[in-house]
Amino acid sequence: MIRAWVMQHGLMFFLTLKRLISTPVASLLSVIVMGIALSLPAGIYVFMKNLQSISGQAVSSPQMSLFLKLDAVKEDIERIRQYLEENAQIVSFEFVSKDVALHQLQQHSGLTDVTASLAHNPLPDAFIVHTLASDTETLEQLRMTMQKWPEIEHVQFDSAWVERLNALLKLGHYVILMLTTLLSVAIIAIMFNTIRLQILTKRDEIELSRLIGATNGFIRRPFLYFGAVQGLASGITAWSIIAFAIETVNEELVTLTRLYDLELHLQHLSSENSISLLIFSSWLGWLGARLSVASHLWQIEPR
Repeated sequence: MIRAWVMQHGLMFFLTLKRLISTPVASLLSVIVMGIALSLPAGIYVFMKNLQSISGQAVSSPQMSLFLKLDAVKEDIERIRQYLEENAQIVSFEFVSKDVALHQLQQHSGLTDVTASLAHNPLPDAFIVHTLASDTETLEQLRMTMQKWPEIEHVQFDSAWVERLNALLKLGHYVILMLTTLLSVAIIAIMFNTIRLQILTKRDEIELSRLIGATNGFIRRPFLYFGAVQGLASGITAWSIIAFAIETVNEELVTLTRLYDLELHLQHLSSENSISLLIFSSWLGWLGARLSVASHLWQIEPR
């Protein structure tokens, strides 16, 4: 029983591939159009995941800069160090003296001649602090607390960019949802029309099948397989388009990041997301075929 079922479906799958190959141009155009349609929301999703990953790395260990007053003495520095050690929100910190800061400025800014002519060092001592919390509200409260310490002149932490980035990611998710919905409807419509044309061209074959006792399930099965296989091919095409785009962008990123001494590399769809894309594309093709068959097949009756 199971063997007969497997053989029957295997035969249908083979006949579906044969039908696709018999009309290579039409099949290829349909697959390319649906693949491009699928690649748009999937590509935006990949971009948003990479952006979210980059922002997550930046926020995973937030950094604050504590600038001491210019007249701060050694006792003030030790007092700040003690405050930081006692604060449970502080993961680690590093002290940067004014002399070290001036030396770093001379090395990286190219203003050696200018800084050498200064009568005194204008830079303050500072602490670079890494915090445990990552949400902007907690970090802002911590910043305000440290700002009140008498030895501190200024606490620098730019939380605005984190809020803007989170808002951008949220907007991106809505855009992905809207695009996925609209383009999914378009793919279903394409498959609906494709199967409708196939049903019309095979009208005589369907009538003959019903005369010899074929069930509705047997008659519609090859159309459903055709829709699912075309959907799967469209998913593979979309995956290939995204992979090509990512590789191309990564090649350009190598040149760009070298100029800024950074390391950025876009990641492709994960294995789980790739499988989800292929399953979703197959389901869209199957659904379009299923709707078309349900709409048109009942109209054909044996004469």
